[in-house]
Amino acid sequence: MDLQLLLALVLGIATIIVLVLRTRLDAFVALLIAALLTGAVAGQAPLEIVDAITTGFGNTLASIGIVIGLGVGIGKILEVSGAANSLAHAFLRAFGKGREPWAMGSVGALVSIPVFCDSGYVIMNPLARSIARVERAGYVTLALALGCGMTLTHHLVPPTPGPLAVTGILGADLGAVILVGLVFTVVLLPIVVAYARWIGPKLEPKVEEHVREAVYGTVATAGVGGAHAAGTALDDGPRGGLDAETGQPPTADPSVDLGRAPEGAKPHRIGAFTASLPLLIPLLLIITNTVTGAIDQNAQGVIGGDEYEPSAWAVPFAFVGNPVVALVIGMILALYVLLPRWSPRNKAHGWFAEAAASAGLILLITGAGGAFGQVLRTSGVGDALAEAVAATPLPAFLVPFLIATLVRIAQGSGTVAMITAASVTAPLVGSLGIDPVVAVLACTAGSMCFSYFNDSYFWVVTRFTGLQGLDALRGWSGITTAVWAGSIPLLFILNLFLG
Repeated sequence: MDLQLLLALVLGIATIIVLVLRTRLDAFVALLIAALLTGAVAGQAPLEIVDAITTGFGNTLASIGIVIGLGVGIGKILEVSGAANSLAHAFLRAFGKGREPWAMGSVGALVSIPVFCDSGYVIMNPLARSIARVERAGYVTLALALGCGMTLTHHLVPPTPGPLAVTGILGADLGAVILVGLVFTVVLLPIVVAYARWIGPKLEPKVEEHVREAVYGTVATAGVGGAHAAGTALDDGPRGGLDAETGQPPTADPSVDLGRAPEGAKPHRIGAFTASLPLLIPLLLIITNTVTGAIDQNAQGVIGGDEYEPSAWAVPFAFVGNPVVALVIGMILALYVLLPRWSPRNKAHGWFAEAAASAGLILLITGAGGAFGQVLRTSGVGDALAEAVAATPLPAFLVPFLIATLVRIAQGSGTVAMITAASVTAPLVGSLGIDPVVAVLACTAGSMCFSYFNDSYFWVVTRFTGLQGLDALRGWSGITTAVWAGSIPLLFILNLFLG
């Protein structure tokens, strides 16, 4: 590998770490400075660096910015209407006491098959917060389990775009890849839950205060199995904050948020099914779009290809199933199904303004992460790493795995990493005797490694979770690396059967 490009990569990463951990600069500014430095050391022209930064920032927000804005708006309505609390209780009843991390990891894995991680996490995070609020502890554990459950299927199971494209590039059987990807997900999910349960209580006291207040209100707790399991006594009521008669967390008066009900009106109550509609309908629309798109691509013979254009029959599904359109529908449902008729219009406007304000920094940092990744791509660091690894004398099926791993670390995007690895190794699959299914899983599993500062999803998860600096690395980067490491023996076993 060109030493100049290697130096650029090392300096860029070191700059982010030092600025975030040791200075007053926020991650948003640190990412931009690192992008400038990386491009300069890599030998890019000054104006090309600026162009890469603006392009990466714009492209990232174009794909996720509107979704984040609408998602946090829906989440706010779920919160103030009592719908999120109703869903939280339903989840707790369904999975049973003490299995909340399994609930969030499993739901995350299911949701992320058709939905990008960023979108799915924004949609589902209010559930993690509500369950933590009911339990009075354990938000970090639930948030990490949810996020990494989504990572598993997002990287391993078509018809997620990345694995679908890799399947097409390497000429593997789509059904076999889906089946093996699901098996990998089921086997790796216990690693997700175990790591989240281990690191969650350690990081719970490190959650930023504004996130802690948003999750727990005025109650500050630290633990994973509830306040009592953590040995933390709550001081806002009898029996550690639980209602003395029912033994359940106290329920807030909805009139405080929703406005006072007119004379004779029934109390505002929302069932779990009704509460799920603003989440369920958008997800079903997105899933339908994914399924119809895959069927249409298969019929046209362009699975995973860039040249795909939806057929006339698939266009309506592609439109309503676009995450932006689907979440607009979800927002409308939240406003007109979850809120009572007597809620003033200005209150609804105010709630959305609050949600938009909370999303502002997340949007900036997410865009800056995309800018840094774009500079790394245009500088040639990712390609140089791929070529260097391809030249090493490794077991054949580990070549795409390590290429995806190093490209992921270099530029942040798991989708780009797996597609780069597939593109580099496609000419080698036949000559090296690698089964195409094994090669696909090697590319996709390798791309899960060490999500950190240059990955936009890193910032989505850590900012919503309220972790920063070293705590963010221990939590999110650690759990993604744990499932990456867990996939290695699975690849060896798969190669024994198919290699």
